Amino acid sequence: MKVLRLTLKKKWYDMIASGEKKEEYREPKPYWQTRLENKDFDVIQFRNGYAKDAPTMVVGFLGMDYGLGNPEWGGGIKPVYILKLGEVFSP
Repeated sequence: MKVLRLTLKKKWYDMIASGEKKEEYREPKPYWQTRLENKDFDVIQFRNGYAKDAPTMVVGFLGMDYGLGNPEWGGGIKPVYILKLGEVFSP
């Protein structure tokens, strides 16, 4: 299984865990271009911060788009990578 590992702030982590937020955004910078473009992932493992014992969850990955995201979810100003989220497997 191919896993994409991402770190989030608490606000976004909680919204994804509750099922409210269905997309995650990343800026189109060279770092993310290298990590995301032309890659296939099965799931995304989200981590709430950088602490050694930070909570994690695994969420299904449904694909990626490029465009304006939902402003309520942190997008909407400039085009971004849009990671489409599926089922939350483990909160």
